[in-house]
Order: sequence, then C-alpha cells, then structure tokens
Amino acid sequence: MRFVAMVRATRASEAGEMPSEKLLTEMTRFNEELVKAGVLLAGEGLHPSRNGARVRYEGDKRTVIDGPFAETKELIAGFWLLQVASLEEAIEWMKRCPNPFEEGASEVEIRRVFEAEDFGEAFTPEMRELEAQQRARMAEGH
Repeated sequence: MRFVAMVRATRASEAGEMPSEKLLTEMTRFNEELVKAGVLLAGEGLHPSRNGARVRYEGDKRTVIDGPFAETKELIAGFWLLQVASLEEAIEWMKRCPNPFEEGASEVEIRRVFEAEDFGEAFTPEMRELEAQQRARMAEGH
C-alpha cells in the first residue's frame, strides 16, 4: 500500500524560512532510514504558497487564484510517499521522523493513496492498461 505523509505548513515555512543545518542533517538521516528500508518512493519540501496558484473548477469554467493562501494550517509544506504494509506501519515511520519545524508543534497527516483496484469495475481493463503504460513511460522519464 502507498501512503502520503504530508507536513502541514507553519507561519515560518510560509514566510520562506529555511531549516537549519541541524534539522537538514536529521531529516537526511531519517530519509536514509526510509531508503534503506525500501519504503521511500518520493519525498520533497514545497515552496511557500506565495509562489503557487490554485485552479478552481466550476463546470467548464476555470479560475486561477494566485498565492499566498490565508489558511496556513490547511497548507502542505512537504511530503513523503511511502510504500508500506499498513497505516500502522506508516504511522510508526512518521513517529520516528524529526520534528519538521524547530519552533513549536508540527503536524504530519498520513493518507492512503488510491490504487487501481480501489476503483472496481468503473476502472475498465482498457483504462488499467493505459495507466500501466503511463506509469512505465514515467519510470523511463518520458
């Protein structure tokens, strides 16, 4: 099963404050543990929302909303994509993670990623084959 562990943003991360060398060292060690265990598929930090945008969908209409976004507690500052056996295993890994921010409390939300089988018959054999081809091309870098 795949899970995404999302680091919630803070005022500091939204202000663009960079982590200290100490925190970067601790995170690099933690990420190395994940790699050695064979559970890390991806992991990245995200720039502040002022450097981003949202696209709002209403029927056929598209509206672009430029950052920054007001609700810091609802924003994501980074993520890990993990391949583990269960939510409990993902939780155990995240409990080993250094506090993502040096000041105050931090929060990491863990959510399961949908797999093809989760969609049942609505995800037809043709769509499954196309998705498999897309994933193969992505793995090749195309």
